Amino acid sequence: MLQLRRAGLVLGPGPRRRQGSALLWRQFLLNSCRQCSSGIIPNEKIRNIGISAHIDSGKTTLTERVLFYTGRIAQMHEVKGKDGVGAVMDSMELERQRGITIQSAATYTMWKDTNINIIDTPGHVDFTIEVERALRVLDGAILVLCAVGGVQCQTMTVNRQMKRYNVPCLTFINKLDRMGSNPTRAVQQLRSKLNHNAAFIQIPIGLEGNFRGLIDLLEQRAIYFNGDFGETIRYDEIPAEFRAEATERRQELIECVANSDEQLGELFLEEKIPTVTDLKLAIRRATLKKSFTPVLVGSALKNKGVQPLLDAVLDYLPNPSEVQNYAILNQEDSEDKTKLLLNSVRDDSEPFVGLAFKLEAGRFGQLTYIRVYQGMLKKSDYIYNTRTGKKVRLQRLVRMHADVMKDVDEVYSGDICALFGIDCASGDTFTDKTSTDISMESIHVPEPVISVAMKPSNKNDLDKFSKGLNRFTKEDPTFRVHFDNESKETIVSGMGELHLEIYAQRMEREYACLCTMGKPKVAFRESITAPVLFDYTHKRQSGGAGQYGKVIGCLQPLDPDNYTQLEFEDRTIGTNVPKQFIPAVEKGFREACEKGPLIGHKISGVRFVLEDGAHHMVDSNEFSFIRAGEGALKQAVENATLCILEPIMSVEIVAPNEFQGAVIAGVNRRHGVITGQDGVDGYFTLYADVPLNNMFGYATELRSFTEGKGEYTMEYCRYQPCLPSIQEDLIHKYLEATGQLPVKKGKAKS
Repeated sequence: MLQLRRAGLVLGPGPRRRQGSALLWRQFLLNSCRQCSSGIIPNEKIRNIGISAHIDSGKTTLTERVLFYTGRIAQMHEVKGKDGVGAVMDSMELERQRGITIQSAATYTMWKDTNINIIDTPGHVDFTIEVERALRVLDGAILVLCAVGGVQCQTMTVNRQMKRYNVPCLTFINKLDRMGSNPTRAVQQLRSKLNHNAAFIQIPIGLEGNFRGLIDLLEQRAIYFNGDFGETIRYDEIPAEFRAEATERRQELIECVANSDEQLGELFLEEKIPTVTDLKLAIRRATLKKSFTPVLVGSALKNKGVQPLLDAVLDYLPNPSEVQNYAILNQEDSEDKTKLLLNSVRDDSEPFVGLAFKLEAGRFGQLTYIRVYQGMLKKSDYIYNTRTGKKVRLQRLVRMHADVMKDVDEVYSGDICALFGIDCASGDTFTDKTSTDISMESIHVPEPVISVAMKPSNKNDLDKFSKGLNRFTKEDPTFRVHFDNESKETIVSGMGELHLEIYAQRMEREYACLCTMGKPKVAFRESITAPVLFDYTHKRQSGGAGQYGKVIGCLQPLDPDNYTQLEFEDRTIGTNVPKQFIPAVEKGFREACEKGPLIGHKISGVRFVLEDGAHHMVDSNEFSFIRAGEGALKQAVENATLCILEPIMSVEIVAPNEFQGAVIAGVNRRHGVITGQDGVDGYFTLYADVPLNNMFGYATELRSFTEGKGEYTMEYCRYQPCLPSIQEDLIHKYLEATGQLPVKKGKAKS
């Protein structure tokens, strides 16, 4: 009876007033269903899915429609918050303002008595960790493509991540109402660029402004979406002008599935016509093996094609029992990693195993999202963190709907829930007492690509600043912070300029701490180009014992391999400089090297050779020779020819072959020296040595001229003298900064 009434409510036509009451009724039914969901719902009635795609393909809009049609929300809102509300899943104020998703958001809903847990993920490459950890814990995914853009750069990244975690997916071609939409081209790109064995299981009736509905190729019927919000589904005959195309596409679908499924392949070879049930089961088997990708079409914004997509999620994506999840047995004495297959039965017969995949600082302390892989978790249970060995008690267990929480008493294998007040890191495994020596495979964390110097605008906000940085580094493993002792700056690293800009804005909004971000200071060095002699006497006389120390010797440049080092050599003979004062001379020399005369950076790559000197029986002491060592270095440097050394980075750039010219030109423009090159599978790898000072902003430039497909990594290689023009520029800036030169345009004499 309940099902009939729900179906009637979903499909029932009628005036607007009835629809409003129907929505309230659906909401009530949903809540009553949820009360005992964990106890009732078997594995077959659960789906854990993620929605992933390139930027602006319509992921959040699609999630909003899914929640509306399943009765989870009573009204739909647009992503950019034009109506002052914004999409449910974009719960952060910053997301609504910018119209982009920054954090992945989890929710759950019911469709045809099946519990669907959904995670909506961001599209920007800067927030790639959110997609990474969502796909790690999901059983299936919907890959959304834009009908105009087709397969774009971030689609490729998401596809790589799905392969890494063996996640089967459906493809949904969205935005068919846009000018220039071409779903056929999108499917061809799926086959050529992503190597998917993909075929339509629906085709559109009309495109762009004429997009009216869909043709279901399996059932061979047309589907129209009527009502104010497309909530009423009407089935009809296939229009005459589309019959030929529908027949052709259905044959193509059968061939594609037959290639990857043996049972359907046998029917195909025997020239038998498969039934709808045969075909559906074959598509499910092939999709679960990841050897076939069903392609669905629609327009989420225009409310078309969402309900058939939900049906496809139930029909073709796996339930938790159909996915094999393994845990690693941590044996201290053996190097080999033993894998254990986890049991997905939804009861407490097996010990509990769960993975914390995402952390968030909520109003009530740290919120930890957890995916249960085995056993059952009850409120007020004790669980163990296998990384730290700590035992914690569960105070509160909740299910998340974006940022709204609903308390539950127990969760079972296959569920996604959140815990409160538990101190852990992203990727930690939780178990009960009996299985503390196992852990889940952790989440792949990409290396950060860009670094900037960050500091609070107001010195009084340092406390808030450090509190914010601590929280953000804990939540996001791709956001790294370190303090550079040399430049005395806090350096933050992340996945892109947008990533770091968002964190600076969150710092301002959530901690009321305004931050300034700038190019980090490069650790230049100063050195000498030729040997120079020194003869320095430190003499100071006051009442009583004075100070006296004399040093004579030579300051020599080191080999290029040792440009970062300082050496001290004692060549004195006899007792002109007593042996107990030699370390004092070295100390003075090293202290004086901390700040050079040209641009205030360290002096390095020099050897201080002490050849002779003099002392006084009464006035000489350790302090006198420290000052003598300092003065000797300063005297030598004044008489020497100085050069500035800059750090050179080994850069490795990977990009598609068609962008080779642009990448090489970009490296040359940054005064890089190309050291090697190789290529594989349509991609080339370029090796170059580029000065670090010229590498800032390169991540964004590389992405822009390789359509987002290029990546680079760099590491420190060596120091070498910089170009005379750059040296002059650096000295000029230093003199302006220290007030020795008026700030004006023009060259300064070195």
